[in-house]
Amino acid sequence: MVKRIGVLTSGGDAPGMNAAIRAVTRVALNSNIEVFGIYDGYKGLVEGNIEPLTKARVGDIIDRGGTILGSARLPEFKDIEVRKKAVDQLKKRGIEAVVVIGGDGSYRGALALTEMGINCIGLPGTIDNDIASTDFTIGFDTALSTIVEAVDKLRDTSSSHHRCSIIEVMGNRCGDLAIYAGIACGAEIVVTSATGFEEEQMLERLRDLDVIRKKRHAIVIISEKMTDVHQFAKKVSLNTGFSGRATVLGHVQRGGSPTPNDRVLASKMGEKAVDLLMHGIGGQCVSIKNNEIIAVPIEEALNIPRASRKELQNLFERLV
Repeated sequence: MVKRIGVLTSGGDAPGMNAAIRAVTRVALNSNIEVFGIYDGYKGLVEGNIEPLTKARVGDIIDRGGTILGSARLPEFKDIEVRKKAVDQLKKRGIEAVVVIGGDGSYRGALALTEMGINCIGLPGTIDNDIASTDFTIGFDTALSTIVEAVDKLRDTSSSHHRCSIIEVMGNRCGDLAIYAGIACGAEIVVTSATGFEEEQMLERLRDLDVIRKKRHAIVIISEKMTDVHQFAKKVSLNTGFSGRATVLGHVQRGGSPTPNDRVLASKMGEKAVDLLMHGIGGQCVSIKNNEIIAVPIEEALNIPRASRKELQNLFERLV
């Protein structure tokens, strides 16, 4: 049975990563497995920035955002010579397996290490919810809650001043944060890569809301990289009866104390990761499907098409 494991966080930080680190550490220690924290992701792994973790070290972190292990991007990890250095660092310390918490890029690194003889298990830590093998990722629920809180406050001031609030949210190529927030906040318009950005159509929709439906305000939620929201806000002011105002929530969506849902999800996934490693299994990632914690081969997970959100989009349209 495995005697020593490592745990690292990679890519963008996500609320709930600390809860996952805590779960991995405590479940492993309670199973007589030593745990080592690898600081600053794959970069720290290559450089040997590795220290033992204790129950005390992971105490009082379950409610903290970010990651106590730090994170850093290392594109050079694609180079096998760089990965050999990482494997040497692990073997030097007798670390036989690693839990990797991060997004799809982190999963690719975990798969590559597994192929080099170091069993790795991936946990989906990303606010974007863009890992297709799992219904929800660690951090998504917290980021969504942050967006909803911000939009609810913007609605108050929008109603007072006959404004159209245009809110840009994160998500990269995945529109889950936007569509979930749109439904939760009662937005008038949601724009994602799935819907596309049709400027004139949106302006016409806003004119209809103002003139025909006599709305006092309008909320528009847009996924990042779809358009320049500040420029669009100016066009709203010039072409509709609303005063356009743009708000980019930015990295505030990444921070904050994780929600209870994210803490529990991270804890369940951390437990599953240790159980898999105890059974000598690597090259898999942990997912939640239909409220069940399961393991999926990383290679399969990376090739699963992103789920269509037509059902959610249809629900949103029927609620407007």
